[in-house]
Amino acid sequence: MNSVPTQHQRVLSGMRPTGQLHLGHYHGVLKNWVELQHTYDCLFFVADWHALTTHYEDPSVIEQSSWDMVVDWLAAGVSPGSATLFMQSKVPEHAELHLLLSMMTPLGWLERVPSYKDQQERLKSMDLGTYGFLGYPLLQSADILIYKAGLVPVGEDQVAHVELTREVARRFNHLYGREKGFEKKAEDGINKMGKKNAKLYRKLRKSYQEQGDQEALGVARALLESQQNISLGDKERLFGYLEGSGRIILPEPQSLLTKASKMPGLDGQKMSKSYGNTIALRDDPAVVEKKLRTMPTDPSRVRRTDPGEPEKCPVWQFHQVYSDETTQAWVCEGCRTAAIGCIDCKQPVIDAVVKELSEMQERAKEYNEDPSLVREIIAEGNETARDMAIVTIKEVRKAVGLSYR
Repeated sequence: MNSVPTQHQRVLSGMRPTGQLHLGHYHGVLKNWVELQHTYDCLFFVADWHALTTHYEDPSVIEQSSWDMVVDWLAAGVSPGSATLFMQSKVPEHAELHLLLSMMTPLGWLERVPSYKDQQERLKSMDLGTYGFLGYPLLQSADILIYKAGLVPVGEDQVAHVELTREVARRFNHLYGREKGFEKKAEDGINKMGKKNAKLYRKLRKSYQEQGDQEALGVARALLESQQNISLGDKERLFGYLEGSGRIILPEPQSLLTKASKMPGLDGQKMSKSYGNTIALRDDPAVVEKKLRTMPTDPSRVRRTDPGEPEKCPVWQFHQVYSDETTQAWVCEGCRTAAIGCIDCKQPVIDAVVKELSEMQERAKEYNEDPSLVREIIAEGNETARDMAIVTIKEVRKAVGLSYR
């Protein structure tokens, strides 16, 4: 695993701007972002280039959707004081790295990404026979690698994308990490660590390379991480030398598995705009109440006096997200004995959802009234992100022989 431990403090995640966000986005992604921002160095970006991979023929909604989405992030509790929020297309180094990585990435790697064929099958009505669609997993790799992010929060269905990124980084390091005089530079770097640490590093390196001692590998990485008197270049070189590879220019990221969202749609399926079963974060309380009051219930409860089964009712899935154990027990007992009607059952959910959304909408009010606040947050984030990206792209250019003087 070619990865620089400090990078595991940096998390990167993005969302495509495809319209207003709903409760599925909140419970599936945004709540996790809010927690991560207090533990890691987080970068969250608007993946506007990615929106073009499937909606290139009608880009008119992208700009407004992007601003609306950022407002929803802020309303959900994502803080510009704790995380860097930026626009992908405002950091052109993403595109340059994507181009350079495309020169050495085998075509077969992209064709075998599971979501490539799955989405082609699912979105048959759209023309997805484009390079942009085929190459979007590699653009995702560039998004991650340009910041040397160590952790990428994903669901199980996205793990393959992170694995592709790891393979791309590994291939890049193998091809370009063997700089001229690599071994001599690595040995010079070891000597800068001091006699005692140099001796320990060599011992641990030998244990790992000759005996496959994973514990020795971990100790050696920690040793390198603690060194204050060697440069970042020496450190990256010694991480690679330790594992028998070249200098690690692009560290391999890790998947940070997130729990699958339990937020159902109004019909019990996954909440999705394509199913028409969503509750948007911007929905007015009256609209929310109407949607929940008219959502389907257990079909066996034709009359008020008919008993039902919570497990067969979409409303029960909402209770599992919003209700405490006492309320859930009341629902189960009341439904199975017909002691409560479906409207009675829905009321605690209505109250909880309206309360949750009203708090978010109150936070969003300031940004809706003064859009310049959102522009300023993103402009500052763009600058911060680009400063980081420029450092990486300079290293990459040098590695591939494009660092002209």
